[in-house]
Amino acid sequence: METRAGSVHRTLEILEVVAAQGGASAREVAEVTGLPLPTVYRLVRELLDGDYLVHIREEKRFELGYKLHQLGVSLHQQIGVPREVRAEVTALHQELGVAAYFAVHRGSQIVVVFAVDSPACPRLSPLDFGFHEAPHAHALGKILLAGMDDEERARVLDQEPMPSYGPGTITSYAELDAQLRDVGARGVAWEFGEFQAGATCAAAAVRGGSGALLGSVAVSAPDARFATGRDDVEQVLRRTASRVSRFYRSGSTALSSGR
Repeated sequence: METRAGSVHRTLEILEVVAAQGGASAREVAEVTGLPLPTVYRLVRELLDGDYLVHIREEKRFELGYKLHQLGVSLHQQIGVPREVRAEVTALHQELGVAAYFAVHRGSQIVVVFAVDSPACPRLSPLDFGFHEAPHAHALGKILLAGMDDEERARVLDQEPMPSYGPGTITSYAELDAQLRDVGARGVAWEFGEFQAGATCAAAAVRGGSGALLGSVAVSAPDARFATGRDDVEQVLRRTASRVSRFYRSGSTALSSGR
């Protein structure tokens, strides 16, 4: 008998397939997920009843329903980024001339909730709202992992060797652990071609009054941009992270004072 958790997991699989393909037939969902076709039809009917999917009859395929938009709006409201924090991340982008990000700590994840870029310095794809994968391969994730103990990391990380995303990705626990000790001591994480070939990223921790990790601010750019001047980049990152931390500790709008 299928457990509730198993049913939820399969339901999410179906939604992910439909979202990724911009719509899919029941047979296509079954082929991608490996689920039996009768199971797909049963779960799809439940999703249709809940308005999570809609059936495009003339095309014999399913697309995402309006209920997911409502959930997305609710998520944005729950983890909405205050105006003062958006201003700090935007200033970071403008001062360094690179893509800038703000991510929050939610449970065992770091989730990107705000990003600023421009045609001259675009953000890394897919580092956009909601991104939370591959913590071992990018600077935002390393900030999170550095604050975890071994047991917590084991629950978050993939089995060894961990997936490789770029030519520099660390795939062994031992090498990652050594790097995370340095990140924890310095409060700043760097990664060079680990998440994406030709790109360098850096992140600094944002902390609450008790020292608990709240999130991180980060920047990314082509390797050549950060080939020199990394001390200056770290200084600007730390300054931004400090102001964002101060805002969340105080709950005031005085974040930008003393710039």
